[in-house]
Amino acid sequence: MTAQKTPYYADAAYRSDGIPKQQASTERSWLKRFGKKRLPWGEPQNVTPDDFLRERAPERLRFQADMRKEREEKLALGTYIPAPYEHVDFHDRHDHERFRFSLWSSHSQFWSYLYIFGKGWSLIFTPIYILAALALAAKSREPYFKALWGLFDETFYVTMLPLYLAWAAASLVLRKLPKLWIKPSRGPIWELNRRTGLVTLFDYDNNGEYKKNGTIGELTAPFYEFDAYLESGPDRQGSMNHVLCIAHRYRDIVINFSSLVNVDNRWQMPCALWDFLQNYMDTSRPLPDLPRYEEFRHLDPTTAAHDLKTGRNPRFWIDMDDETYKQHLRQLLENIDNIDTFKRQNLMARHVRYVD
Repeated sequence: MTAQKTPYYADAAYRSDGIPKQQASTERSWLKRFGKKRLPWGEPQNVTPDDFLRERAPERLRFQADMRKEREEKLALGTYIPAPYEHVDFHDRHDHERFRFSLWSSHSQFWSYLYIFGKGWSLIFTPIYILAALALAAKSREPYFKALWGLFDETFYVTMLPLYLAWAAASLVLRKLPKLWIKPSRGPIWELNRRTGLVTLFDYDNNGEYKKNGTIGELTAPFYEFDAYLESGPDRQGSMNHVLCIAHRYRDIVINFSSLVNVDNRWQMPCALWDFLQNYMDTSRPLPDLPRYEEFRHLDPTTAAHDLKTGRNPRFWIDMDDETYKQHLRQLLENIDNIDTFKRQNLMARHVRYVD
């Protein structure tokens, strides 16, 4: 008797051409609707937040390939020494099967933020401080250089020195003392799984189980049961900022993507992220053609079949020259600016009756 081969994609895997009929949506309270605009399902464009393209530039792909080759050669010779933290699980994954997101631990974030704070404000305030000191010294009745030195002596230690010290201390720790700041977080935050079609929000309350024994709960549902929302709100200066979130249609499961893609004053960027998520999860279509996925494309059946049919160069991104890469980046930014999200019909309305 011949054993049946297990299908690669699970029954719940999302297919834009095979969305099942679902029950009517649960009515949301006014508070959950406030400042949120539902985005339409379907007809996504081939766009993605530009950071996804920048983080895996061809030059970086080639560097990583050289590092892997060197590692394999040293392993074969028995001379390989593992890099620090090589075997530490930082809980994040992003490949052809799943997009699992986690943040650095709060301890690691402290040093990163201290570095950004110290360096950023030092670069901003140093020229202002110098110009102000020169101007005040020029107006002083005392000799110019005496007045200038007096201003520095009175104000430098309480204004600029703390910023310089923060910058220096954080730089030292980040560059030379990795054991002081590289620490994994307690676990992942959310996951989108292309192979299973499931979206998971990791629950660190879990009815008190996490505090008792470290058990992380999982709130899981099929991708097609989530709706995307453009969440908008003013910043301190009154400018309107936007972020993408997805909310389960029937349960209290909400994922806010502000930690993945920064809050932006352009509504187009969250819309581009929504198109990317639909394309990534859609097993009737190949993976988005991004540098990050190039090494995995042959492992995803739909993508492998597409690449074979179209004759896609398997080294399309890694062999790309810098100028061509910049052209792709410019084209992506133009496509984001021209995204047509709010001109589309919500194709999910064919399968779900929305009550709000």
